[in-house]
Amino acid sequence: MTNAVDLSCPLPLTDTARVLLGHGSGGRMSADLVRRVFLPRFTNAYLDRLDDQAVVDVGGQRLAFTTDSFVVKPLFFPGGDIGTLAVNGTVNDLAMSGARPLYLSAAFILEEGLPLDDLARIADSMRAACQAAGVLLVTGDTKVVDRGSGDQCFINTSGIGVVEHPWILSADRARPGDRVVLSGTIGDHGMAVMSRREGLEFETEIASDTAPLHGLVAAMLEATSEIHFLRDPTRGGLAATLNEVALASDVGIEIDETRIPVRPGVQAACELLGLDPLYVANEGKLVAVVAESAADTVLARMRRHPLGAEASIVGVVTETHPKMVVMATGVGGRRVVDLHPGEILPRIC
Repeated sequence: MTNAVDLSCPLPLTDTARVLLGHGSGGRMSADLVRRVFLPRFTNAYLDRLDDQAVVDVGGQRLAFTTDSFVVKPLFFPGGDIGTLAVNGTVNDLAMSGARPLYLSAAFILEEGLPLDDLARIADSMRAACQAAGVLLVTGDTKVVDRGSGDQCFINTSGIGVVEHPWILSADRARPGDRVVLSGTIGDHGMAVMSRREGLEFETEIASDTAPLHGLVAAMLEATSEIHFLRDPTRGGLAATLNEVALASDVGIEIDETRIPVRPGVQAACELLGLDPLYVANEGKLVAVVAESAADTVLARMRRHPLGAEASIVGVVTETHPKMVVMATGVGGRRVVDLHPGEILPRIC
């Protein structure tokens, strides 16, 4: 008598009574968690937009406000560390509304036993990143948890910036005919973290792309008022960002794989680990949805900025296949680029 075969579905269980790692992926499970738990309880006109920041009016002045948490493992990786990531990530969330970042807060959750030299190194990195971005860290908090109750260091940052233009940049603003512009190579950050975590070595070191993007955004906004959406494609990568736009604006998006730049080392690392660069996090790149008439102008302005030198028009917004992202592949086929159903790379930001 043969033993019964245990057949199980490889897809993650989404109908669960407990939080799973996949809920932090930036993909489908993250979106489901927000809509299932948080939106029904806190619904309001600002939160419901599901942008990475809220733009609010305070005394006649438009201010952008954002918050983010960083739990990356390891704390230090090629190209940066949790400190630079915390500052640049918060600056970039403000910048994607077109805001000029001004002030940050930082809260540290420290595990008992963390070497003080490591904490000082993180603080030094944050100071340097604040200076480079032209922002001030003006308030903060520190808590310590028992050994084994955390993982060395978690950081939460919040930021405030001023919006000095009248335009609304949001995921629901895309229109058929708009062009999708990417500022540079994808997958650098996620693969830098994973290569260090897994002890992988390649001919050339893969380094995180973490960088503050508000200068690049300011240059783009000086070129035109026809930018409809900006986002830094962090968790969930380029795929998650484009799906967000398609869903929010009820449009289709078509992208061209041959126009999406990926560094050879990153491509090799993804192939080794069985990953798709479209889903890998970035920390120094942005995606813009721009009116067709302004796309070439924006692209030229981006390429004159150091952080946009490799910018490319990678796709177009269309009326066909609404709420879907479709990619023309390098071998002449087409495939749907959906939200990733579960956790692809845990603890990378």
